[in-house]
Amino acid sequence: MRAARRTWVRILVLLLALAGIALTAALGRWQLGRAAQKEALVQMRSAQAALPELDGHTLAQLGSGASVGESLLYRRLALQGVWLAEHTVYLDNRQMNGRPGFYVLTPLRLKGTDTVVLVQRGWVPRHFQDRTALPKVETPAGQVTVHGRLLPWPSKVYDFGEVEAGLIRQNLVLEDFRLQTRLPLLALSLQQTDADSEGLRRAWPEIASGVEKHHGYAFQWFGLSGLIAFLYVWFQIVQPRRKQIAR
Repeated sequence: MRAARRTWVRILVLLLALAGIALTAALGRWQLGRAAQKEALVQMRSAQAALPELDGHTLAQLGSGASVGESLLYRRLALQGVWLAEHTVYLDNRQMNGRPGFYVLTPLRLKGTDTVVLVQRGWVPRHFQDRTALPKVETPAGQVTVHGRLLPWPSKVYDFGEVEAGLIRQNLVLEDFRLQTRLPLLALSLQQTDADSEGLRRAWPEIASGVEKHHGYAFQWFGLSGLIAFLYVWFQIVQPRRKQIAR
C-alpha cells in the first residue's frame, strides 16, 4: 500500500515538474517572440525614415479615418501650409532631457487643401511657480514649411475620463478635438524636426523599443524552467540514490 502511494506521489511530482517546465519555457518563448516583433518594428521605423522625404500632397489625398496613412508612419515629410494658431494646445507633464514642461501642438492646414494635420511643434519648460504661466511661443502667420516625421496621434500619460478643453491639457483625444475645433484632422500627427526655433526645443527622445525588457523576462522564465528541472532531478533522482548508496 505504501509502495503504491509512493509511486503515485512520484508520478504526481513528475507531472507537476513537467507542467512547470513546459509553462515557463512557453512563457520564455513568448517573450522572445515579443522581442522579435519589437525588433521588426525598430527595423521598419529605420527603413521608413531612410526613404525620400514626401510633400503634403500625399497626406492631402488621405481621408480622416483612424487607420489612414499607416503605411506612411515614420516617413519624413515636408509640409507647406498655414498654422491654425487659435487651436494651439499645451500638453502638460511632458519631459525633455529630464525637465518637466509642455509639448506644444498646433494644427496645420495644408496648402491648397482643406486637410489639417496636427503638428507636435516642440517642447517648452514649465514655470515652476505658476503652472498657468505659459512660455512665449511664436507662431508665424502666412504660409510656412515644416519638416518632420509622421507619427501616431499623441499618446496619453493618464486619463481621468473627462473631456478636456482649453490651452493646457493632460491628453488630447482625437474625437473630442475634432468636435471642439470642427476641423477635418487626420488621425496621425507630424513631429517637427526642424532646428530649435520660435521658443521651442526639438530634442525629441527616441522611441524605446523595449527589446531588452523582453529579453530579460525571457531569461528569467528560462532560468525558472531550468531551476524546476534541476530541483526535480536533485530531489527525485540524485538524493534517493545517494541515500540508497549510504545504506
